[in-house]
Amino acid sequence: MYARNPVRAVAGAAISLLSLLGSAHADWAPTKAVEFVVPFSPGGASDQMARVIQAAITKHELVKTPIVIQNKAGASGAEGILDVKSAAKDPHKVLVGSTAIFTVPMATGLPFNWKDLTPVGMVAQDEFVLWVNAATPYQTAGDYLAEVKKAPGKLKMGGTSSKREDQVITASVEQKAGVKFTYIPYKGGGEASTQLVGKHIDSNTNNPSESIAQWRAGQVRALCLFSDKRSGYTAKVTETQGWADIPTCKEQGLDVSYNMLRGFFLPGGVTAEQTQFYADLLKKVVETPEFKEYLEKNALRPDFMVGQQFADFLAKDEARHAEIMKSAGFMAKK
Repeated sequence: MYARNPVRAVAGAAISLLSLLGSAHADWAPTKAVEFVVPFSPGGASDQMARVIQAAITKHELVKTPIVIQNKAGASGAEGILDVKSAAKDPHKVLVGSTAIFTVPMATGLPFNWKDLTPVGMVAQDEFVLWVNAATPYQTAGDYLAEVKKAPGKLKMGGTSSKREDQVITASVEQKAGVKFTYIPYKGGGEASTQLVGKHIDSNTNNPSESIAQWRAGQVRALCLFSDKRSGYTAKVTETQGWADIPTCKEQGLDVSYNMLRGFFLPGGVTAEQTQFYADLLKKVVETPEFKEYLEKNALRPDFMVGQQFADFLAKDEARHAEIMKSAGFMAKK
């Protein structure tokens, strides 16, 4: 039996140690509670999605540390966005993002661009519906818009915040249909839905998730979906209708469509390993039955992407929003 070569043994031990260190570096994981920053009020679509994902992560033990949700809805979402921007290099703070990362800076002149953050991934795209109170006689978008046209500015359209997705859609409807609303901004879609049920406004452009309970209860009516195609979800939500039964606005002669990204962003300056951890986490989340059920229940369009594909999408979506915001006259004056 030959004696073991001590030099080779030391070298082997060093290689093993480096391997372990490299593995530990690559396998980064949170060391304390992770804060999901929702830049909108509780009850809205972003908040609902964040809580579904939080529950799925907890149930399936996808992260060893707690996930804490913080709603920071001040200044139409700017508070939450800037909170994450200011947390550079902190991998324990995550922005639950939407197209507000484009519209808020464009409308307010906020010193922020999505490139200030680290894009992680998109999990879906949200759609929008034209809702009216179920007690009204309007059965189609045409019926309602004919009434709006009779008295410009008299009927009230509610939505989340000013010069963001809901008002952008409202402005597009005004341009395409030759009508004029009085737009009423609220802190979130939940409040806009409550105001519609209470007849304090005449319509809103809520996401499906923000009005599903009221729709199921027969309190609101869905006139049309602002999309290029009908929803693929056929299960009944009300006694007679499912999401797929809602016609697109284009089908009813209103050529307006709009989708909103649902994505996650880390602060700037985080490492590639930290970013990859959350990209892998999102991939696991979208495969959970809880998230799939959430997508169907709330009629979100599945659309998962991470890495460069997500960054490319953001660049194109930013350009699209710049064009829409300019057309609506919502860009901040320089």
